[in-house]
Amino acid sequence: MDIPDAAAPLPNIPEFTVSEISAALKRAVETNFDHVRVKGEISGFKRHSSGHLYFSLKDSEAVLDAVAWRGTAARLGIQPEDGLEVVASGRLTTYPGRSKYQMVVERLELAGQGALLKLLEDRRKKLAAEGLFDAARKKPLPFLPEVIGVVTSPTGAVIRDILHRLADRFPRHVLIWPVVVQGEGAAEQIAAAIAGFNALAPSGKVPRPDLLIVARGGGSLEDLWAFNEEAVVRAAAASAIPLISAVGHETDTTLIDFASDVRAPTPTAAAEMAVPVRREMIATVLERGQRLLAAATRLMDERRLRVAALARGLPDLKRRIEELKQTVDDRAERLHNALPTWIERRRAGFAQTAGRLDAAFKARRTTERAAIDRGRLGLRQQAERLKNAIRRRVADRKATLEGVGRLLDTLSYEQVLRRGFALVRDAANVAVTSGEKAREGDRWTVTFQGQVLVPVVVAEGAPKPARQTKKRNQRPRGSGGGQGKLF
Repeated sequence: MDIPDAAAPLPNIPEFTVSEISAALKRAVETNFDHVRVKGEISGFKRHSSGHLYFSLKDSEAVLDAVAWRGTAARLGIQPEDGLEVVASGRLTTYPGRSKYQMVVERLELAGQGALLKLLEDRRKKLAAEGLFDAARKKPLPFLPEVIGVVTSPTGAVIRDILHRLADRFPRHVLIWPVVVQGEGAAEQIAAAIAGFNALAPSGKVPRPDLLIVARGGGSLEDLWAFNEEAVVRAAAASAIPLISAVGHETDTTLIDFASDVRAPTPTAAAEMAVPVRREMIATVLERGQRLLAAATRLMDERRLRVAALARGLPDLKRRIEELKQTVDDRAERLHNALPTWIERRRAGFAQTAGRLDAAFKARRTTERAAIDRGRLGLRQQAERLKNAIRRRVADRKATLEGVGRLLDTLSYEQVLRRGFALVRDAANVAVTSGEKAREGDRWTVTFQGQVLVPVVVAEGAPKPARQTKKRNQRPRGSGGGQGKLF
């Protein structure tokens, strides 16, 4: 086995630093892949706080890292989501800090009609669950709006069709908010236009529309995609002004159609829904005016005939007045002749009534005098009986009172005192019935034939009562030291 000589010269291979190798790879990748379109499924999507978007594009065999810078992220056609199959346009580059390559995405497109329809259905279900498509949110359209706001492209045939149709039916003041109706930034412009019309003051320099029309001509699903974006749908649902969506042809359906108050199959149909036909209104008004005039004429004729019929049933006024005059003259003459006779009859009646009243008064006066005499006699008899009853009652009460007095005198304690007994009261004037209440120094009142105030001296050997008050050490003046017990 041959052992190589350590001093042998090395092959003529240049040496590179790591940075040189990384820069060379970066130039090679960016030169050969400066613009590529890559189809794949989004995975690991993340929005950084800086605004940059990071995700991966993968298929069944490989994964490619991708990044969308903040300035590009705002202009992407769709919002990246995990599991979404897209076609990304951009360029490849390397990241020397980690020895990896990645794709700088500049545009995103959905890969195929099926992916678009799936995304559209998922978004429709999400917004419907939030209540943005509820029928209760729909507002009625004004019958004849003064100002109509139109959100559409100012250069397309749509705005010309709408203006022409409005001029044919009923000319109105139209405000146009020009927007891009497809491509990058279209959704943001449409949503801003709807919000801008709603932000106008009703009495401002620019009049606030009474009705909005969001319109666009027909196209593919991708062309109409701006009207499926959440920003546009939410702006339409939040509009306080009634809104008509007229996007595409009759077979085209976008999410703004569900959020709007009324969906029109075409922009021309939206103009027809916005205003009535002026000529038809004029014809209707004229027709109804003629019908009203004819009805009023018929009513006047009917009333005239009715008045004439009623007039025929009335008597001749002049003849009726003459008959009434004759009746008045006849009644006046009869009244003139009847008045004296009536007065004489009343005078005779008064005289007869006065005689009856005089006789009745005399008879009643005699009857009342007899009744008064009988009443007086009864009163005198009752007074005499009452006087006798009072005397007896007083005598009975006097006898009863004397008996009770004698009994009270017999039972009175004063009779007991007359027999030699005495009544003892303490300082509270309460009778003392036992010596146990005696306290040294108390003054008791003794009542017999007279009354004296004596001090209390407790005898030796007698039980002392419980002390309830302060002990009195002073003796009453003039009391002898050798005085015995009271009892």
